[in-house]
Amino acid sequence: MNICVFCSSSNAIDDIYFSEAEKLGQLIGENKHTLVNGGANVGLMEAVTVATRKTGSRTVGIIPRFMINRSLASNNTHDVIITEDMMERKEEMRNMSDAFIALPGGFGTLEEILEVITLRQLSYHTKPIVFINTNNFFEYLFKQFEISYNQQFAKTLYRDLYFVAENAVEAMQYIKNYKPVILDNKWFKVPDKR
Repeated sequence: MNICVFCSSSNAIDDIYFSEAEKLGQLIGENKHTLVNGGANVGLMEAVTVATRKTGSRTVGIIPRFMINRSLASNNTHDVIITEDMMERKEEMRNMSDAFIALPGGFGTLEEILEVITLRQLSYHTKPIVFINTNNFFEYLFKQFEISYNQQFAKTLYRDLYFVAENAVEAMQYIKNYKPVILDNKWFKVPDKR
C-alpha cells in the first residue's frame, strides 16, 4: 500500500512531533508499505522519510522544481518525482496513494488534507484519511469542523470521512481495518432564498 503523509517542513518545532513522525515512518516500513510524501529534506517530512527508509521500505518524494533549485530535496528518498508546480505535486501525491495521513503542519499541510477530505466528500475517491493529533495539535481545527456541522454548513455524516488518531499506532490500525462509509448523493434541503 502507498501511504501519503502530509506534514510540517519546519525544523523549529518541538521534539514530540519528530518522535511521532519517526514512529509513523517506522510502522509504515515494518508493515512493508511505501511512503509517499513531499520529498523535502526538512521537518517532519525528512523525519518520516528517514524512519521509513531505515526499515528497508520504499520512499517516494514528489517535489516541485523550484524546491529542487533551492536544495530542499531529501537525499533519503528512493524515488524522486519532480513536478512543475504545487498543484501538479498534490495531484501526483493523491493519484499515487492508497491512504492519507496528516501529521501536524502549517498551511500547506492543512490545504493538502482538507482537499483530500473535500474530494472524498464529493466521491472522487474512497481512500482512508487520518489525522494524527499529536499534542492535541488539531484541536481548534476540529472545533471549527463542529461549528460547520452544527450550523449545517456540512453534513454530520462527514465526520466519518476522516479518523482522528492519538498516535501512529492507532492511525495504522485504522488504515488496516478501513471500510469506506457509504455517502448519499443528496444536497441539503434548504428553503429557497428570495
